[in-house]
Amino acid sequence: RFVDAVMIRANDHSDVETFAEHATVPVINGLTDRSHPCQIMADLQTLEEHGLTLEGARLAWVGDGNNVCASLIHAAPKFGYSLAIGTPARFAPDDEDIEIARDLQGRIDLYETAEEAVAGADVVIADTFVSMGAGGAKFLHCLPAHRGEEVDAEVIDGPQSLVFDEAENRMHAQKAILRWCLDK
Repeated sequence: RFVDAVMIRANDHSDVETFAEHATVPVINGLTDRSHPCQIMADLQTLEEHGLTLEGARLAWVGDGNNVCASLIHAAPKFGYSLAIGTPARFAPDDEDIEIARDLQGRIDLYETAEEAVAGADVVIADTFVSMGAGGAKFLHCLPAHRGEEVDAEVIDGPQSLVFDEAENRMHAQKAILRWCLDK
């Protein structure tokens, strides 16, 4: 009763949905097993801040079809970027998410190797990542990252890495989301 909005990070997506059904204030999904929309807003803000025009850009996701991947899929038709996903078939993202994005004119391409996904990418976004030599692509990671295990130190600490700007922009993106909720 004493708040104007609630942000929830939950293991089970249905917990956020149930809470929102009964809330009298906006409820923001801060992270669930199903999606991580606040992270994606910070990622996209970071890319635009560094001069990338999202419309027509090629983003590559390397990792399993997890909550971050799902949110990238959800955002693709809204922002006009194509998304190349490199993950083994057994770790592929949810078919329904891909179908909905494609129905909304989103371009989602699935590959079973990271090498195929990062070919021609403007940006490489990873969760579990092994350096694939993606040329001049920018690198994002939601952190924390295990140097030498998920990502090579020369990638995460290199000049194409935007991970620390991305981390800072999480605060700014979440402030913008709150503002949007409260202005309604």
